[in-house]
Amino acid sequence: MATAVRAAELTVEASDAGAVVRVDGEVFAEYLKESGRQPAIWPVIGPSGKPVTRAYPIGPRGPHEEADHLHHRSIWFSHGLVNGLDFWTTREESLSAGAPQNRIVHQEFTITQVQNGIATIGTRNQWISKDDKTICNDERLVRFGVEDDARWIDFTITLMASHGDVTLGDTKEGAFGVRVAGTMKLDAKQGGRIVSSTGRRDKDAWGQAAEWVDYVGPVEGETLGIAIFSHPDNFRLPCRWHVRSYGLFAANPFGRHHFPPGEPEQGEHTIRDGESLTLHYRVVIHRGDTIEGKIPERYAAFVRE
Repeated sequence: MATAVRAAELTVEASDAGAVVRVDGEVFAEYLKESGRQPAIWPVIGPSGKPVTRAYPIGPRGPHEEADHLHHRSIWFSHGLVNGLDFWTTREESLSAGAPQNRIVHQEFTITQVQNGIATIGTRNQWISKDDKTICNDERLVRFGVEDDARWIDFTITLMASHGDVTLGDTKEGAFGVRVAGTMKLDAKQGGRIVSSTGRRDKDAWGQAAEWVDYVGPVEGETLGIAIFSHPDNFRLPCRWHVRSYGLFAANPFGRHHFPPGEPEQGEHTIRDGESLTLHYRVVIHRGDTIEGKIPERYAAFVRE
């Protein structure tokens, strides 16, 4: 007689920093209302209980983590040209001088619940310039789930032109980003790999179009991977990817002139006053490499949903 396998129990509860999601009582991820100049998701713990995103600069530096790119905050959404303003980059000299910064400010939680085995966090946020002018607003819905040998995070963001037109400019610096654990990155030379849905690998994946990208590497003696899926209903699919050997990868449907020549011809996009743009991504944290983690199959299932 077969023994029934108990489903993992997810919970979500308020924390001092925002809201924390647990699996069977252990931390899966925490939504941070404020990290640097924007909200972020950190830590992010994989299916074997090991962290899969970079701790720095939110927490202490881990193995092979560099003290670079203060704005790379585990999992986050931002952009380097919004009505000409940089919401992406944070520079050490600006922080040291206490200079005003463009920032994305958490306004409120709209939902924190668990239903049908899925934890959901909803928020509203305001994009404010360094001279305290509201540029736009966004609403985020972040869902957390557990599968066999994998965990996933769905990230849906609606950018709303609430204070006039909003132009998302042509730059490589954006938009939905992940910074992997230091041992996983290609530059660590520990066995890290980058694989895209088109078969491009490692540095050849940078700036190219793909439906998904998977970043795979060792964490504490085990091979783990983080894949980002771009939903088929997204604006400009397949989009270009700002994916780097030092551990960054980001889905970017707006960059063009920094990237290699080719399709699609992306570039700036304007959301007209009173209108909105919704983008939907899934992060899959899996055991093993891209094939062992069943990333093509998981993407196909994601599309069917």
